[in-house]
Amino acid sequence: MLGDDETLDPFLSMMNRCPVLSTPTDWKETKDAHVFLSDLPGLKKDEVKVEVDGRVLQISGDRHADDDDDEDKNKKMIKWHRVERCRGKFQRRFRLPENAKVEQVKAHIENGVLVVTVPKQELKKPNTKLVQIQGN
Repeated sequence: MLGDDETLDPFLSMMNRCPVLSTPTDWKETKDAHVFLSDLPGLKKDEVKVEVDGRVLQISGDRHADDDDDEDKNKKMIKWHRVERCRGKFQRRFRLPENAKVEQVKAHIENGVLVVTVPKQELKKPNTKLVQIQGN
């Protein structure tokens, strides 16, 4: 339900329902690696999982509700005036290019930003073979 001071914004409404939209991720390619930067404010490293399946990088986790932070443990006494921060499970998947060294992926999280580094390898160019043409 919209408050008196709030206008309908379809994008913000979708963001509140869809955690993946609240997990913005940048992907940049440097000379040596593919680097993914995901904004995960408030999450600790044990609440985030980074996996590589074949050539698919998956970043997932769970944003829990802040019920533990409430001093009043009697839930009937709590009145939320606005809930805009996204909660729930999230998952992002990225298909890695052929030059990704998937066995050497590294990840670290600092100040709410997850950085996943996927080193690159030089791809061998296919050998060119001259085919003899038969006939006249």
